[in-house]
Amino acid sequence: QVQFVESGGGLVQPGGSLKLSCAVSGIVNIIAMGWYRQAPGKQRELVASITSGGATNYADSVKGRFTISRDNAKNTVSLEMNSLKPEDTALYYCNAKYWRAYVSGDYWGQGTQVTVSS
Repeated sequence: QVQFVESGGGLVQPGGSLKLSCAVSGIVNIIAMGWYRQAPGKQRELVASITSGGATNYADSVKGRFTISRDNAKNTVSLEMNSLKPEDTALYYCNAKYWRAYVSGDYWGQGTQVTVSS
């Protein structure tokens, strides 16, 4: 029974800040966690990810504005979003990637809405 608890989404004004958090349970051997987003009319895209070793990857559009962090012991990942823009508006999905017995896969949260608007 894999469970995701996503929080932090909501409505924020342009230039504001928001922090997304995701806690996952029921998954073993997580090798990376991250956030993806999908806006209306667009494909889902990677926002930021972080491996268990701490290596990070960011979409070019959010570099310098977003910061991802992870607590491996708690299986949580957070995304600090600053200087938010209207184009950041999307449904944000928490992602957990695992590796078990030479098999890899992904689990996904239900998504949390982020809306950047005046």
